[in-house]
Amino acid sequence: MIRESSDVSKRAHNFCAGPAALPTAVLQRAQAEMLDWQGRGLSVMEMSHRSDDYVAIAEKAEQDLRDLLLVPSDYKVLFLQGGASQQFAEIPLNLLPEGGVADYVDTGIWSKKAIEEASRYGNINVAASAKAYDYFAIPGQNEWQLSKDAAYLHYASNETIGGLQFDWIPELGDVPLVADMSSDILSRSLDVSRYGLIYAGAQKNIGPSGLVVVIVREDLLGRARSSCPTMLNYQIAADNGSMYNTPATYSWYLSGLVFEWLKEQGGVEAMEQRNKAKKDLLYAAIDGSDFYSNPIASNARSWMNVPFRLADEKLDKAFLAGADARGLLNLKGHRSVGGMRASIYNATGLDAVEALVAYMAEFEKEHG
Repeated sequence: MIRESSDVSKRAHNFCAGPAALPTAVLQRAQAEMLDWQGRGLSVMEMSHRSDDYVAIAEKAEQDLRDLLLVPSDYKVLFLQGGASQQFAEIPLNLLPEGGVADYVDTGIWSKKAIEEASRYGNINVAASAKAYDYFAIPGQNEWQLSKDAAYLHYASNETIGGLQFDWIPELGDVPLVADMSSDILSRSLDVSRYGLIYAGAQKNIGPSGLVVVIVREDLLGRARSSCPTMLNYQIAADNGSMYNTPATYSWYLSGLVFEWLKEQGGVEAMEQRNKAKKDLLYAAIDGSDFYSNPIASNARSWMNVPFRLADEKLDKAFLAGADARGLLNLKGHRSVGGMRASIYNATGLDAVEALVAYMAEFEKEHG
């Protein structure tokens, strides 16, 4: 069991977009096992990744993730080094044949980065862009200009910076759907079978940075270009149990603890209910005030990353200073958009959002 001890008085409410808060109970478990993992007299980070002990850790982590997401048996689950940004190149190298075309949807900064990188390896068609809506809404699929023979379609299910999130899954027939779910995986129910490939950097809802999880349908393996580096070939990773070379062992272990914790909390369905309560509370505080604002269309508002602005940006520094003094950390918006941003991933509890909302009301009363 992964249980939180009573002595957590020094823990702040962390709203960081990533690397993000981890469950306190998981950190306490890792702390207890740091020097002596299950009586073996060594730390997990000192183990051989080929040892029976570590292989058992890795296999349990994979199975727990499969259980949480109900991953079908014809999908491989890969625990790879690097982050989601490396997948921007790895995906076309594995799925886009020479001379082929792939469709991409632009909904913000991370989508743009994926498009820019993929363009180095083939023909990329931007099938739709939220630019026409100032990145405050997502174009409906009836507005998309899809290619006739696309190798796949790529989109980011949630944009961490702009706070724009899909609340629907594109319908593409036989074209594989590829999704960057770095910031919303495990936050609410998901039908994995609708996708050809899902990838997620770990440092938001999975675990610490340095690891990326890839869930890929088996029929999409074995398509890598001859020029694809061995270390970036999904087939090689799958054939070697994500251990062609030494993996990010400690990040994998910690992610496994997070999966175990999630299962004990009631799984993804329970987290969905909690996350809905958190985002509803925070958006209600923003919408019920003339002092705070969020420009995102109501059907595209992120559950995980909530950007908001104060009526007078000259008050931003005072707001952040007051928040920091109250243990409400990392609320400053991304440098490209400014304002505030509260990232409320799975490990951020309702109590954190309640404390933030109370502070927002207090600050508005004083400065509004």
